[in-house]
Amino acid sequence: MNESSAQGANAALVVAAGRGVRAGGGLPKQYRTVGGQPILRRTIENLLNMPFFARVLCVIHPDDAALYAMAIDGLSGAERLLPPVTGGASRQASVKAGVEELARLEFKRIVVHDAVRPFATATLFERVIEALAGAPGAIAALPVNDTLKRGSTGHMITDTIDRAGLFAAQTPQAFRTDAMLAAHRLAATAQREDFTDDASLLEWQDQPVALVDGEVDNFKITAPADFARAERLLSAHERQIIRTGLGYDVHAFTDGDHVTIGGIKISHNRGVLAHSDGDVVLHALTDAILGALCDGDIGRHFPPSDERWRNAPSDQFLAFAAARVREKGGLLINLDATLIAEAPRVGPHREAIRRKIAEAAMLPVNAVSIKATTSEQLGFVGRREGLAAMALATISLPASAPNGNDAGDE
Repeated sequence: MNESSAQGANAALVVAAGRGVRAGGGLPKQYRTVGGQPILRRTIENLLNMPFFARVLCVIHPDDAALYAMAIDGLSGAERLLPPVTGGASRQASVKAGVEELARLEFKRIVVHDAVRPFATATLFERVIEALAGAPGAIAALPVNDTLKRGSTGHMITDTIDRAGLFAAQTPQAFRTDAMLAAHRLAATAQREDFTDDASLLEWQDQPVALVDGEVDNFKITAPADFARAERLLSAHERQIIRTGLGYDVHAFTDGDHVTIGGIKISHNRGVLAHSDGDVVLHALTDAILGALCDGDIGRHFPPSDERWRNAPSDQFLAFAAARVREKGGLLINLDATLIAEAPRVGPHREAIRRKIAEAAMLPVNAVSIKATTSEQLGFVGRREGLAAMALATISLPASAPNGNDAGDE
């Protein structure tokens, strides 16, 4: 995720104004429960756990204020949840209401998501946002694999449709706010209210929309059978295992005028001898995450024999390791690092280091701990010949997640 995304240019827009009652239960489906919680709550909670969204906004039906309040009651991270806006008579009108509000708040990118798709992963949201670098819109979609038939009202086949190049659209669908706002306003002026998804408005104006790989588990809960499928999937997702990884790194001093610690350059009368930037804290944290994943070590993924990594900033190594956790459907819970050095002092830079690590790992700052200690003038650190760092990473993974390749050094 690029720097502007991390700094809050992205907002998630949850479409929850529908009356969908085909699934039964006497309530709009977004307020029916899966695993004992309203689907809408699960969807919002999923988005609030993604730090690249600065705010989440829901569009709700005017009759659902009480249901919505109950659904979000006590939700962790609710300070990033904007007050809901009222939707319109159609999905298109509801999305427009949300887009108008987020445009007023000056968000640069909006990601629209169905309230009843609670299983979309952070990796999927990242993909659609990153695709906006090349197009004003991007959607998640799955290629159509089944043979398609057209039938008559009497349920007789009338035609077979070529499935080559066909995709089934999903949400999330991401858009540059200015393009989406203009499209909605133009459609309203033209009295066009027949667009069934958000990308269609841009297509209508001949604007490019990128396709990114969707996810099979990112299905829309619509029919009664979907609730049973959601319960099974939720049961699998909630069987989590907790893992802890340990990392350690050391670098010798050499001539120089600074050292890099936790992504922050700190003035010093020595530099460090290293192939990359020699950031012992970020190297130790990277190894800790990879260790928790049983996925080798930093030297395996970024070998010092590879010239691509000469003088490379180590925050990209940490970002890579954190992304590996998300790719396995896991969650990075906590990072804890200790610098071992006689000098320089870390105290004045502690908060800047925590913020830098949190940004690279896509974590809240309160999930990052940085400490420092000396070696009481013992050993190579005590003789001021170098510095070292130790780190722990705590992650959760679905019990079904495969182990990584723990081959180690190669």
